[in-house]
Amino acid sequence: MLIAAATLLFASCGGGGGRPSFGDNEYPVVTVGTSSADMQSTYPATIKGVQDVQISPKVAGFITQINVKEGQTVGAGQVLFVIDNVTYQAQVRQAQASVNTAQASCNTAKLNFENSQKLYENKVIGDFELQSATNQYEQAKAGLAQAQAALASAKEMLSFCYVKSPAAGVVGTLPFKVGALVNTANVLTTVSNNSSMEVYFSLTEKDALAMSKNAGGQNAALEAMPAVKLQLADGSVYAQEGRVTKMSGVIDAATGSVQMIALFPNSEKILKSGGSGAIIIPRSTTSAIIIPQGCVSEVQNKKFVYTLQKDNKVKYTEIKVDPQNDGNNYIVTEGLKVGDKYVTNGITKLSDGMEIVPITPERYQQKIQEQNKAMSAGDIVGAMK
Repeated sequence: MLIAAATLLFASCGGGGGRPSFGDNEYPVVTVGTSSADMQSTYPATIKGVQDVQISPKVAGFITQINVKEGQTVGAGQVLFVIDNVTYQAQVRQAQASVNTAQASCNTAKLNFENSQKLYENKVIGDFELQSATNQYEQAKAGLAQAQAALASAKEMLSFCYVKSPAAGVVGTLPFKVGALVNTANVLTTVSNNSSMEVYFSLTEKDALAMSKNAGGQNAALEAMPAVKLQLADGSVYAQEGRVTKMSGVIDAATGSVQMIALFPNSEKILKSGGSGAIIIPRSTTSAIIIPQGCVSEVQNKKFVYTLQKDNKVKYTEIKVDPQNDGNNYIVTEGLKVGDKYVTNGITKLSDGMEIVPITPERYQQKIQEQNKAMSAGDIVGAMK
């Protein structure tokens, strides 16, 4: 039990919050250097199909057929719904009859015109009679063209009763049933092309500007961006990586952000249009300043370290760190530079302007071991009281 207690006691002394009682005011100090670090930035995201098309009828009427089910994969041009079309079929037949009548009149006018030409050549009739026959023929052709246009319009209106999918994709919800009365303002369903998915997220104006400047332009910045990952709503990471393909040219005045779009393959149909997640953008640097979290104190969401000045006095120095961390270390973005020195252990016993005796972390651990060996069982029990 005494051995276990001693182990716990000295383990707690080795962290950033505690310090053994050396009695000589010695604290371990490290000089700031740089090292390589793999970092990542996370942004909330919304998932959408490459093409999400809302399907609405072009004519009003009662739904007589629903040819698909929710979640069904459909092809471009496939009939999804049929709307009552008895009236439109009658209009087509009427228009066809008008075309037949106009065609007959046109044929008769053509015969009269050709006959008048022969009579005119034989000088049986004059210019007036020939011109009259010509005008009647032209009028008959115009009437035929008008009837044919009305037939085409009637057929088009009839085709609107067969609501087709404009693109290949997956059918969404079906809010209307057979027999429902619908009009052009109603959305019958949504067809999403989910062979690939577009994931929308936003960068701050500052980050987007810095990215474009560093790469030499927006297009170059998009090409230079690494492959990104997608964290799903359940916390898991999507198996396939994506690429950032688009950046909005307009800054949202309300949020001060720039919209980005990443494209992800969706061969297994795991991603659903309308879903949410988070985009993970990896970042690597070879000149990162990395310090242990144990040497950092936090006050009102601000982070501080004790830096060593030339007169061996410590200064309570505010730092800023990357919001992404591994739980053990911080990557310092402001407040420390290469060559600065900071205290790694025993920071709870320090105060701003306090003079210390700096030692190396190796000497600090050595002194802990020496003190550990020197302590008796009675010392350990007393320390635990």
